[in-house]
Amino acid sequence: MKKHLVTLIFFILILTACAPNTNSAQFSVIRTQKYNVHQEILLVNRGDEQPEQQNLWVALIRDFAPYQEVHSIKISPDNYTLLTDEYGNEYAEFDFSAHPPNTQIKVEIDYEIAVNELNYDLSHCEGELIEGYIAPELHIESANPQIIEIAQSLSQQKDPCQQARAFYDYAGDNLAYTYNKNDWGAQATLGFMGSDCTEYASLVMALSRAEEIPARYFEGLLYLDDKTTELAHTQHAWLDVNLPGIGWVALDPTLGRRVSTRENYFAHYTPNHIIITTGRNPSTLRGSSYITHLYWPGNSTKIKVEKLDWAIELVE
Repeated sequence: MKKHLVTLIFFILILTACAPNTNSAQFSVIRTQKYNVHQEILLVNRGDEQPEQQNLWVALIRDFAPYQEVHSIKISPDNYTLLTDEYGNEYAEFDFSAHPPNTQIKVEIDYEIAVNELNYDLSHCEGELIEGYIAPELHIESANPQIIEIAQSLSQQKDPCQQARAFYDYAGDNLAYTYNKNDWGAQATLGFMGSDCTEYASLVMALSRAEEIPARYFEGLLYLDDKTTELAHTQHAWLDVNLPGIGWVALDPTLGRRVSTRENYFAHYTPNHIIITTGRNPSTLRGSSYITHLYWPGNSTKIKVEKLDWAIELVE
């Protein structure tokens, strides 16, 4: 019986090894870039009393294969609790209830990280798509009739890889970049309010999901150099789409909005992107980005986040 069982297991293993992987990651690592990242947050109590309760949640840079690896992290002060949300994002939660009037609290986080540059092979765009990542949600209005109409018109006689490229090009050709500091989402791009990275990424996500192509959202940091300073800001957003036979593929329609830069940010993950969170609406952030700050009572206590800065140092 044991002999037959071993033979059966061996046969199954052979079949598994020979079976085609319909959604394996088809990419190559071009190079790896290292960074030192310093984050500083400053809370200032300008009220007359100490709060009854005050909490700060800070999203943390974490390992996210195949894009990045965190080699070290140092958090100060060290009296925090680690949390993980529904997307796998990690947070440091601080209880700063003991915050006297006319004083400040500083949070500092230092990272050593490595980010990979990836090139994707889209030559075999066939197979089954993964489940999930296609539902409409806040700011990703993939069920909006106008979004659906645009997605359908761009998708005629195209495979999913060609569709993704058509959606990416559509954003670059039709949106006008304006750093609006708001979070309007995909549907807002159909009007005349202007778009920044959140809208560019949200629109391509919504168009993809309207055609049942899985898509996911990233917020993080962009290391700015001479080529990117005029294109975006340090706080940045971009997306992945999941393509059949290939897996997750990175797109940055904001950096690729100009024809001269478009090829560099489609199916090519440049190592100036540092992921902090994934998911368009993580519950821990409560509609915010990077951090959430709550305190009470608000009638006698006035506490503000007066500084939220990052310094990114390139390690040669």
